[in-house]
Formats: sequence, structure tokens, C-alpha cells
Amino acid sequence: MEKIPIKKVVEGLLKLQQNGDSATLLGIGPMSKNCVQASLELSKEYDFPVMFIASRNQVDLDELGGGYVNAWDQFRFAKAVEEVSNEIGYDNLYYLCRDHGGPWQRDKERNDNLPEDEAMELGKRSFLGDIEAGFDLLMVDPTKDPVEVGKVIPLDTVLRRTVDLIEYCEKERKERNLPEIGYEVGTEETNGGLTSTETYETFIKRLDKELDEKGLPMPTFIVGQTGTLVRKTEQAGRFNFENAYELAEMAKKYGVGLKEHNGDYLDDVSLLEHIPSNITATNVAPQYGTEETRAYIKLATVEDKLFDYGLVKEKSNVKEVLLKNAIESGRWKKWMVGNQRDLTVDEILNSNDENLKLEILDIAGHYTFNYDEVKEEIEKLYNNLKSNNIDGNRFVIDHIKRPIRDYVECYKLKGVTTRIKEAL
Repeated sequence: MEKIPIKKVVEGLLKLQQNGDSATLLGIGPMSKNCVQASLELSKEYDFPVMFIASRNQVDLDELGGGYVNAWDQFRFAKAVEEVSNEIGYDNLYYLCRDHGGPWQRDKERNDNLPEDEAMELGKRSFLGDIEAGFDLLMVDPTKDPVEVGKVIPLDTVLRRTVDLIEYCEKERKERNLPEIGYEVGTEETNGGLTSTETYETFIKRLDKELDEKGLPMPTFIVGQTGTLVRKTEQAGRFNFENAYELAEMAKKYGVGLKEHNGDYLDDVSLLEHIPSNITATNVAPQYGTEETRAYIKLATVEDKLFDYGLVKEKSNVKEVLLKNAIESGRWKKWMVGNQRDLTVDEILNSNDENLKLEILDIAGHYTFNYDEVKEEIEKLYNNLKSNNIDGNRFVIDHIKRPIRDYVECYKLKGVTTRIKEAL
């Protein structure tokens, strides 16, 4: 299938909205190769474009620390998606997207309190890797300034950094004679609040003016807060229809799409509200990692039963290994609430609170999928199940597909690739 630039896809969606045929695209965090396959299979079955939204912690250049997902850098990530696509005979559209690219977007850069010039340089090096690997969309997010933790970064600062980064990316892209790419920008870090329409329009107007003066393209998406917020493995926010609708209408006036972040674990009512609100796209990531962890735990429970029945001689240690590594990773801290954020790894490991440990496994198990110890136990689990005519890997992929399918159906994505082409 001929690749349509992602900017054209959004133009098609905006035209569909005008004709009363709205749909909301889904940005999927590539939490594992299984997640990639689940997404592509559904895209093929339902005829909709897939956006894989990779954060810098997930996928990045080895020289910058690499990524925790399959140890992917941008090039290995692109190759892995292509390989899965070929394996399943994929015939639709997928887009490689950078989620939260730019300065301080790796945990280490922020924790080290890097000065702006150094953080911006690292952000540019990462973007260059994206561009050379063929990414289709770059989110330019310079709002994670460690000096301004808990504060809203001044609009002038966000604009200056945003324009600087887009100018750099466009220069590097053109020098390499590469195809047009899309950009995604935002006014502030998504934190569960609401973006006011006044702030949103001020940002768009000023951005439009500054980009135009430099001969740079307007973004494809502009992020706005709609009230969504992920904590633990729950949707801790509250989707605000009125605010979302106003932001979407505002963005549409400038030919760009409203992008929503933190869309995990939304209920069906909120999902269905996305269509009349005209949100162009939603990002969902940790939910799919959690679903994969839950799939492994379910398979381990089956394995336990097979062992009790005498059908398995030596069990894997999947659950225990996942649990230990999830706790020791410390990556659960960012998703916790209240005083739990202050707990140390040792306190958790030595705690008698089994419910808390299982909660951390649910939250952070996916960060450890690429650990050798974890991979070995998963392989042992699969082999034990296979000897009893159970395809464990197929179950995991299908388990991840379930929540993605919920969004696909509620977001009216079935057949949207064909509808977009017709609209264009």
C-alpha cells in the first residue's frame, strides 16, 4: 500500500469530521514485539492506520542509553516493525512516531539536572536518529525542565525551544533529501488538568507566526489536556467533553488535529464521547504493557494446574522472576500515588504486603520483558504449555488485542483508511 504522509491522514480525518464521519486515531505504545504484532493484526483486520508512539526511554540511540523495549534503537525498532509486517502479510498503513522527544525526556537526563544547552543537544541527537531511521512523526516536547518541576513552563520558553528543535529537524531532513515528516507539539506537560482554550489558541497563533517567518511547517498535532491522567493501572482523571470539543474546534481552524495523551484505561462511555468531541488522536501505552504482564500471569496459573495434574515436570518461575525484577527496576515510582512514591526498593522487597507487590508487578512488569532472566522463564513457560497443546505466545498477542479492539470499535476506526483515502 502506498504510504500516505501522516499530515495527509490528519487532513483526511478533518475532512471526514466536516462530513459528519469522525474517527479518532490511536497512538499505541510499542511496549514489546508482541504488542507491535497485536496492533498490526488489528490494523489489517479493521482497516485503520496505526501510530506507534515510542518514548525516548523505550526506544533511543545506544549512545544515549538505548531503550528498555527489546533494547531497540530507532533503526532496530523500524526493522522489527517491518519484519512483523512482512510476517503477517500486512497491507495497511503504520507510522513510526516519536512520543515526547526533546531535552530531558530520558529519566537520567532529568534526574541529572542537565543544563538546557546540553539537554537540547542530546534531544537533537535523538531526533536525528529518528529522522535517519525513517520516523513519520516527531513530538517536540521541551517541557520536562528539571528546574521547573511542578511548574508550568513559560510559554515564551516553550515556543523558543519548540521552534529551535523543529528548525533543526527540518534542516537535517532536507539535507538528507528525506520525505516530509509530521510534528506534534504541546503547551505544557500532560498532568491530568485541562488546557484552557485561551492558552491553546495563544500558543497556536504564536507558533504559526514564528514557524511561518522561518519557512517551517505547522505541526500535524497539538496536544491538549482533556482531563485524562494515568496512575497505577487506572484512569485516575476524568474526560471533559466540553473542553475537548472546544480544543478540537480551535485546532481545526488552523488545520491541525487535537492530540490527547494519557488515554489508557478509559471506560466505554468516555471512549464513545471522543467521536462527537472530534479528538483527532489519543495516545495509549502503559495499559498494553500491563495487559501483556497479566497474560503471562494467567499462563503461569495454567502451568501450575498442569503441574498439579502431572502434565508438566518442571515449572517455570515466570511470576516470581517478573515480580522481583519489576520491584528492583524502580520504574513503578512514577505511577504511584501519595506516600507510596517515597517507598524504596528494599522496603518493597522486605514488605509483607503481598497486595502491594502484586500491584507493582501489574504496573511495572513490562519494563523487564527484555531481561535475560525474564526471557528465559517465558521461554520455559511457552515450552511447557506447548507440550500440552497450548500456544502461549498466541494467547499473549490475543490478550493484548482485546483492549486495543475496544478503542478501535469505539473510535470508529473500522474502515477509516479507506474513508480517509476517499476524503482526500
